[in-house]
Amino acid sequence: MAHTATAPHGGINLVARLAEFITKAKETYALRAEFNRTYSELQGLSDRELHDIGVRRCDISDIARDHVYCS
Repeated sequence: MAHTATAPHGGINLVARLAEFITKAKETYALRAEFNRTYSELQGLSDRELHDIGVRRCDISDIARDHVYCS
């Protein structure tokens, strides 16, 4: 008995899938780098500077995440 394998996405195009994976990896890396930069800049501020801009030190991670992933 013969069986036929079918791909649900219209065929296997390894090159296109690999290119898409690399593009997504680059985007993820860039977003993470932006998060780290924002987080580091805010962490570098003194408590007085943070108070002046209305930011609590415990909120820095949330602020950096919102800045990068929600804008």
